[in-house]
Formats: sequence, C-alpha cells, structure tokens
Amino acid sequence: MDKRRYFAKKIANALLTVILVASFNFALFRILPGDPARLLMPKGKQPPEAVEKQRKTFNLDKPMWQQFIYYWGDTIQGRFGISFSEKRPVTEVVSERIWPTVVLVGTGTIIATGIGIFTGVFAGWRRNSKYDVISTNSGMVFYAMPTFWFGLLMIMLFSTYLRWFPTGRMSEPGADLQGMEAFVDLIWHMTLPVFTFAIAWVGEYHLIMRSSITGVMNDDFALTARAKGLSENTVLWRHVVPNAMLPTVTIVMMNIGFVLSGAILTETVFNWPGLGLLAYEAMTKRDYPVMQMVFLIASVAVIVANLIADITYYYLDPRVQA
Repeated sequence: MDKRRYFAKKIANALLTVILVASFNFALFRILPGDPARLLMPKGKQPPEAVEKQRKTFNLDKPMWQQFIYYWGDTIQGRFGISFSEKRPVTEVVSERIWPTVVLVGTGTIIATGIGIFTGVFAGWRRNSKYDVISTNSGMVFYAMPTFWFGLLMIMLFSTYLRWFPTGRMSEPGADLQGMEAFVDLIWHMTLPVFTFAIAWVGEYHLIMRSSITGVMNDDFALTARAKGLSENTVLWRHVVPNAMLPTVTIVMMNIGFVLSGAILTETVFNWPGLGLLAYEAMTKRDYPVMQMVFLIASVAVIVANLIADITYYYLDPRVQA
C-alpha cells in the first residue's frame, strides 16, 4: 500500500473518531441521574428561584441542542468552561492533576511493560516448564485481580500492619520539603500506588508476550535460523522476539494513551491527586465541564496512541506495505 495513502487514511480515521467521541462526550454525562444545579446548592431545601439562577449561570436552562452548540464552540476554541464545584476554569482544575497522573501511571506502565514482556518471553520460549506454569498462572491471577481490592490489601499490610509506607496522598500534609528530601518523600508515597497499578498490567503483558512467542517460535524463519547453526539465544532475541512483538506493540501504545486518563481505582483507593481521582470526584458532584474535559483528554490520548501504533506497524510489519 502507498505510504501517503496509508498514513492519510489512518489520520482521517483518527480525526473522525475524535469528532464522534467528542460528540458522545457531550451526551454521556447528561444522561446521568440527578440535577447538577441542585447538587451545587447548599444542602437543605432551596427556593426554586435560586436553583433556576444556578441553571442560568451554567447554561443548564437552555435546550439540549443549544447546549451542544455551546459545547462544540467552546471545545474548538479550547475553552472548557467553569467547574461547577470549584467555580474556576476547568483548564486550571485539570492541569493541576495531570502531572501526578503522569508520574504514577507512567512509572507503573514502564515497570509493568519491562517485567511483563521479559517474563513472557522466557515463559513462551520454555513452554510447559515449571517456570512457565508458575509464572503464567501467577500472571493470570494478577490480571484477574480487582485493583481496588488489591490496593486495600496493600494498605492493610504495608501501611496499617507493617507501617512501611503511607496510606495514600502524594506527600505529607503541611510538609515543606525541597530537593532530595522531596524526591525521596515522593518515592515513598508512590511505591504502593505504583505497585498496585503495575501488578495487573504485568500479568497482561506476560500473557500476551507468551502467546506471541509460542505462536512464532516454530515458524519457518525460526527453523531456518536454527538450521544455519545459530545459537538458541540468537534465534530467540534476533528472530523470534522481533516477530512476536507486533501484538504487544498495540497493547503498549494503547496503555501509553491511558497514561493521561489516569487510574481511577488506584488513585481513589490511595487518594492520589491525579486525573483518576478528579474524574471520580467530578462524577459524584455531577461536574459536567470537568468530566467532559477529563474524558476528552483520555479519549484523544488513546486515539493518538493508536495512530502512532498504526504508523509504527507500517515499518515493523512488511505485510502492511504489501
């Protein structure tokens, strides 16, 4: 396939997907039960005039089609409105939470990718060995384990019982640390959340890589490499692994896209001030503008990551160019 036509097709599909997701983004949170205007008012019975004034303030009194036009006009201009709950621009609210999520989810993704791929390669190469049986069964357990449940277990064991790590947050409340002390404190606080987030992805990468290795280890190119007298390590790392990496590339790129979406369960359990916790708080408060921006960022990040994966596939897989 012609390179320009292939790239143009993928980019056009990505743009169309962004438009559809952004439109769905508008409707998704408005079908949730509850009246955001009342939720923003102080608890207790409020006069109808006050509730109506609150609706007008956030354009909630307009028909849905007018709200949709306002939404698209603001989105194109990069204006996401005012947070219902915090009464300040949504861009400020969201931008404060991006870095904590990048630190937590990015670190967890890197660790999980390295460990999962490495263990999966040897499990597939030594299929049916004791190592394969133990590591693969462990990977299935990790992959199926509920994140919130595992996070609570980690808090009970390492925070409550052993008192090795804090129960949550990104730093000690009121602490004013600088330099290396601040870095060490950050590592101390993020150890349990990163471990909890990474453990499930380790299992997924392990299972996918093992399956890919077993699928190509006896193909003709591997048999030819052995017939040439190459060592088993050379056959594995120079021939089998590069061909088995293709399915893993897609998963890795998708998970890189998820970095900006945050890990809602992990951040909620550990009270980590990232996009995941912000999304949870916005949903409980029916804060439409915040939910819309977080969802849009997450969706665009995944779409862009998939686009990069498709472009990478063009160079990694000769069948795409055929």
